[in-house]
Amino acid sequence: TDPVSPPRLGCGSMGAMLALPPGQGPHQVGCTDVMVGHTRQGLFLRLFYPCLPRAGAPEPLWIPRSEYCGGLADVSLGLRWCSALLSIALGSCKVPVSWNGPFKPRSSGYPLIIFSHGLGAFRTLYSSICTELASRGFVVAALEHRDHSAATTYFCTAEAGTEEWIPFQRVPQGQKEFYFRNKQVHQRAQECVRALRLFQDIAGGRSVPNILHQGWDLSLLKDNLDVTKVAVMGHSFGGVTAVLALVKEPSFRCAVALDAWMFPLENLLYPEVPKPVLFINTEKFQTPESIAKMKRLSSRNSQTRIVTVLGTMHEDQTDFAFFPGKLFSLIFGRRGTLDPHKALAITSRAALAFLQRHLELQEEFGQWDELLEGVGDSVVPDAPFGRSHL
Repeated sequence: TDPVSPPRLGCGSMGAMLALPPGQGPHQVGCTDVMVGHTRQGLFLRLFYPCLPRAGAPEPLWIPRSEYCGGLADVSLGLRWCSALLSIALGSCKVPVSWNGPFKPRSSGYPLIIFSHGLGAFRTLYSSICTELASRGFVVAALEHRDHSAATTYFCTAEAGTEEWIPFQRVPQGQKEFYFRNKQVHQRAQECVRALRLFQDIAGGRSVPNILHQGWDLSLLKDNLDVTKVAVMGHSFGGVTAVLALVKEPSFRCAVALDAWMFPLENLLYPEVPKPVLFINTEKFQTPESIAKMKRLSSRNSQTRIVTVLGTMHEDQTDFAFFPGKLFSLIFGRRGTLDPHKALAITSRAALAFLQRHLELQEEFGQWDELLEGVGDSVVPDAPFGRSHL
């Protein structure tokens, strides 16, 4: 029905099912998967990075394997049997980036963002925001957490070809949700810190084997990363994970929290958050209690910002925003009124202005400083509840 529908990019025969936007920045974007270690204490992440153009470059699948469809069907719909339908609908959708594309060197080094996914998600479901940030000159490491909060995930044991899967886990009966989630958020923040250590090691010249044998050499990053300019970012459960990571690791200079789910963080920790946080909230998700927790942080650090994007809902900060309306409504119910391309532009530009400020980047992202202060169409500082996008 929309006369100006966006181009259907990055999908195969089921192209109408998902049209993820390519990055709008000056850099082409490459992508690879990285797994280190043969136990669940290792790390698994998808890396987005500026790359050199390559004719006919293959694009990675958005859902990397069919097992993830099973996990999604279970978590989002509570219907494991929908897995095959999701595989048919989404299995051929691709991300408009160059798979294992040639890394674009930069002598001053790229700043680094560690990205943490939400509850029931996994490393690829934020490809649109990660691609956008990489196109603007960041290396983005999208983690896949192993605390049983991912839809599903796995690690490769030392025995050749053996995988061990880690399923999504609901709160066990009889256990208080806070204690279950609090333990998870601490594990997640620790994984963010370990990811930073991994890149510090690589930048320091240590050889790190990627056990997925992607044919993409991690040592390429050695002279092209600036590990003094590192931020942590995440959505929902990942948003509060990013806040906690600031407490655990002084090398993170700031955090960007997309619609953070503040519930799992113990009150004791609020006075301990030393660095600035940018909270970018959607209109429909936050509660007064959650906003009050954010305000506690902003009262301690004058550089912390809380903005709300009107006309958006929680899933609008994920790739699901780019589903066609009918499919989106089937899974999530009502969708936001703001065009998802515009919502992504607002979110990424506010984040870029904040990152320029706190990572001291020599870029032109300061042109979007007003968004940080909630100035502009669709953005308000610390929105009152129930206000609608007009």
